[in-house]
Formats: sequence, structure tokens, C-alpha cells
Amino acid sequence: MVTPGFPRDTLDSDGLPVWIRDLASDDPNHSLHVVRDMGPVRALEALRVDPTSIRLCVLPDRKPNRYTSLPGAAFGGDAGDAATLLAGRLGPWTFVYDDSGHTVDGTAEALSRGGRQAVTTVYTINGHASLHYAVDGKEIENVVIDELSLEERLPGMPAELAAAFEAAGIADWEDLEPGEVDSLIGMRVACALAGAVLTLDDLRAKHLVMARRNIGD
Repeated sequence: MVTPGFPRDTLDSDGLPVWIRDLASDDPNHSLHVVRDMGPVRALEALRVDPTSIRLCVLPDRKPNRYTSLPGAAFGGDAGDAATLLAGRLGPWTFVYDDSGHTVDGTAEALSRGGRQAVTTVYTINGHASLHYAVDGKEIENVVIDELSLEERLPGMPAELAAAFEAAGIADWEDLEPGEVDSLIGMRVACALAGAVLTLDDLRAKHLVMARRNIGD
């Protein structure tokens, strides 16, 4: 696997950043957002969470079952038709992890308003994936991972996003055709852009907040 931006212990064997793997439920349908120059609580508010649900997060030692994410376990109780969102600060960047993959459409634009940069990436349970890059409220790149040709798209991308794709590399999957990228590349790109090259222990040492959002909202 060519991953110049990721030390060996920060990716699992499939190419997923280990901190995301350790947060996720089995067979996840999830999304990740990164935004520059916005704090975690403001980022959660921009994602229209229930404001009364915002609280500090201490991640538990383990998940109670294969269907529950670690943030979901930290929140406690039956989530019902709600997603659990976990947010934290990484230098000038903030990440928001959505364990349901519900917050995707328009999210990068919403987070980037006011002159900021933001990326949203999603990976679905059936392997479909996309990435959205926005600056100052406007979507600049909309990448359908299943249809991505790096040779064609990279030259036209903003320099910082192209550099993140190069740092992400391509996972060494046996079934990839020449020139094809793996469907987890979006997660690595978002992490590379925001410097989210972490392990779960690294994440536990950070100040984390979480909130709930109803799936239908």
C-alpha cells in the first residue's frame, strides 16, 4: 500500500484509518467531516444536532455489541432513529465522525461558510463512497469514489486536496483494476488533509464532545 502520509500503525489491513475502524460498528455506514478554523461545538451545531444533547465524551473501553459504535456506546441508551456524532480538535482542524453516515448532503458547504475549508466523505455499507470539498460555502469538488480516475482528476484539483489524495495513496486490494482506487480512499484523504493520523489511544487523550441527531432531521 502506498501511503506516504500514514505511518504503518495508523491504517488497518484494508486501508482504513485505525481510529475510524475502532470507533465504527461492524459493517459501518458512516461519514467523516473535517473543517478548518471552527471549534467542535460549533461544528456540531452547524450539523443541526439536538443542542441539548451536546456533552463531553469519554470513550468506553469496548463496544457492547457489533451493531453499536464506540461513540454510540459512550452516549448510552438506545439511539433509536438517531445518529451519534463525535467531534474533536486537531490543531487548526476539527473532525466530526457520524456513526450513521446520515450527514452528507450539503454538509461541507455548511461547515465551510465564513471563509473556511471543509471536506465531507462517506462510506456506505454496500461499498459506495464519495467526497465533497467546499470553500467559503461553495462546493469545489464532488468526487464519486467509484468513478474516480486520479490521473484525470488530480491535475484540476486545488493543490491542498490533490496533496491529500497523494498522501492517501491506494490500498493494495487484489480486485482493483489498473488505475482504480479503493473505496476507503476518501476517509484517508480527509484524515490526511486535517492531519488526523491517529490511533484510538491518541484520540482518547483529546478533548472530545458528542451529540445526537435524529436521522429524519
